[in-house]
Amino acid sequence: MKQKLRPQIALLVEASRAYGRELLRGVSHFARTQVNWSLLHEEMLLDSAMPDWMTNARIDGVIARVDTHTIEPLRKLNVPMVDVRCNRKFVGVPQVETDNRRVAELALEHLWNRGFRRFAFCGFRFASYSETRLDYFRDLVTQAGCPFEFYQSEGKPGTPLMGLERADVRDMERMAEWLRTLQRPTGLFVCNDIRGQQVLNACRKADIAVPDDIGVIGVDDDDAICLMCDPPLTSVRPDASRVGYRAAELLHEMLNGLRPEAEIEFIPPTSVSQRLSTEVVAVDDIELAKVCRFIRLHACDGINVNDVTRSTSLSRRQLERRFREVLGRTPHEQIMATQIERTKQLLRETDMTLEQLAPKAGYSHKESLCAVFKRETGQTPGDYRTKNQVDHRK
Repeated sequence: MKQKLRPQIALLVEASRAYGRELLRGVSHFARTQVNWSLLHEEMLLDSAMPDWMTNARIDGVIARVDTHTIEPLRKLNVPMVDVRCNRKFVGVPQVETDNRRVAELALEHLWNRGFRRFAFCGFRFASYSETRLDYFRDLVTQAGCPFEFYQSEGKPGTPLMGLERADVRDMERMAEWLRTLQRPTGLFVCNDIRGQQVLNACRKADIAVPDDIGVIGVDDDDAICLMCDPPLTSVRPDASRVGYRAAELLHEMLNGLRPEAEIEFIPPTSVSQRLSTEVVAVDDIELAKVCRFIRLHACDGINVNDVTRSTSLSRRQLERRFREVLGRTPHEQIMATQIERTKQLLRETDMTLEQLAPKAGYSHKESLCAVFKRETGQTPGDYRTKNQVDHRK
């Protein structure tokens, strides 16, 4: 019996970005578990041309980050293809994309829950994903009746995306000047983590305190970028793996003679990964904001309410009253909440024992830490670590 050849699927997806790597992970998961595909992929950048080897190779289908410079060479292959870049529509090419409306909703919800009531957006002009997120975010803020500002770097139509995403000295200076004009506190949504890192650099240049003056949230949850940022960047996590998996499902259907019912499918993001760039309680009361910053910076040094009172011109009674009126909690509860968040971070991101961890969270003994953690969260530190720890060695 003649052996049936395995379908060969070419993947034109960059591995240089977290989003691209997750796309590839989703496609490969489908290929391993649902079909018998041979996947063809080589290292590339987002704006790379179609590799020459594809012209002469036996290719049965393509999943690609399609754009104007690759669409015609890909069409000449005369095989089914699915687009996972969705920069623009191409006739006859189905698309699978992250739901950017839901991305904007998650960003606004997160900033709103931190107490922000003034908002801004920073992105790249002529980058389609950035302009889409700007439109959705602006609409949501307008519907909420809140002030809104935005900044986009200058660019030229047709410039490759990596060119649009570069921030030169002039752009950084203009961005810093714009950031200085924002009323404090402002919740700032940036189009992706690359822009988030640039914004945080500009905030340092402009001597703007993050997250106290401006809270910053990005998109992609690229931990290599987010953890390099100062402070580490909060980010919306798209379900890029699901995007890749769904694209592979569609391609499988096309290989079997079916046509997708929809031109484009949207996959919602999964969550927000909170880091220090939004770890704040945003308040208009300048003195209270100063106290909250003191607590955030020193809660894990073992401070108490007396230390907090000495950091402000307010009396202890005034301090307690303002905390209850504005935040609905006491200064002591604010200290404890900050210590709990630090404990959660260390449990998720390290293998420290409780003895090692306790002093870094402001506790002299692990027994005190365990008692407070269980009372406030309803679970032991060990239970929390088991359910939430990530492999920080990746």
